[in-house]
Amino acid sequence: MHSSPRSLSMDAQPLLAWYRRSARDLPWRSAAFREDFGAWGTLVSEFMLQQTPVTRVIPHLEAWLARWPTPRALAGASPAEVVRQWANLGYPRRALWLHRAAIEITERHGGVVPRDIDALLALSGIGDYTARAVSVFAYGDRHPVVDTNTRRVIARAVLGQAHPGPPSRRDLGAMDALLPAADDDAAVFNAAAMELGATVCVARNPRCEQCPLLASCAWVAAGRPDTGDTRRRQATFEGSDRQARGTVLRALRNAAPEGVPLAALLIDWPDARQRDRAIDSLIADGLAEADGEILSLPR
Repeated sequence: MHSSPRSLSMDAQPLLAWYRRSARDLPWRSAAFREDFGAWGTLVSEFMLQQTPVTRVIPHLEAWLARWPTPRALAGASPAEVVRQWANLGYPRRALWLHRAAIEITERHGGVVPRDIDALLALSGIGDYTARAVSVFAYGDRHPVVDTNTRRVIARAVLGQAHPGPPSRRDLGAMDALLPAADDDAAVFNAAAMELGATVCVARNPRCEQCPLLASCAWVAAGRPDTGDTRRRQATFEGSDRQARGTVLRALRNAAPEGVPLAALLIDWPDARQRDRAIDSLIADGLAEADGEILSLPR
């Protein structure tokens, strides 16, 4: 984003009113669910939601919190249990990072998810977005929270661009400049910008006629110009190393605890070298262990 954050502005009220009226009824927003959801539930949900659709996350989240309702409970689990419970959510290193974060929360913070941004950033697997999301959505503190959806809303509604540029530290400054003065409204505004980008101001075929910012959107006012798209494209999954890794990991999750002989893993995989790369990378990432000619989940 090229404008100075201090020069950015937006009338937040239409977006706040829209969110309070139209936000999806998601588990972490439901009053009945949130009674015992707390900062731990927020942290787990944010780990799971990284690069994963909401509809896939919800059943896994509820099962995870039922099994491990506190950081201390998860800290007592084995890495194998954690990877197996993560199931098919994808990007399974997140499961190990969450497990390590639970151990750190238990050892450093008495089992209570910290509120302070720096303390959150010191935990395994937590970056700028997750730290601020926990502080804002669990504790109500005032910070800018920026994800891909937020960046797209700012790019269009404020900067008049079809798509945001590459992520940068300037994104936090831009969002901070747009936050309403009241802390409660600021927290809702963070969630509302994400919700708008996820459901209305989507990357392809945005539903501008349904947008609460239609009257003030800089991109619409400019005639919705094609200003280019510098987003990095995700590689095709079919036939990729990621698919091979996922297939190996699925075999390990479904196997007995003692593991699977290497010679029996993916014997029909069309590219033996790709299969071997997948196995090596899982071992390097701590998601699998080799004992002689046997491969298993981490113990």
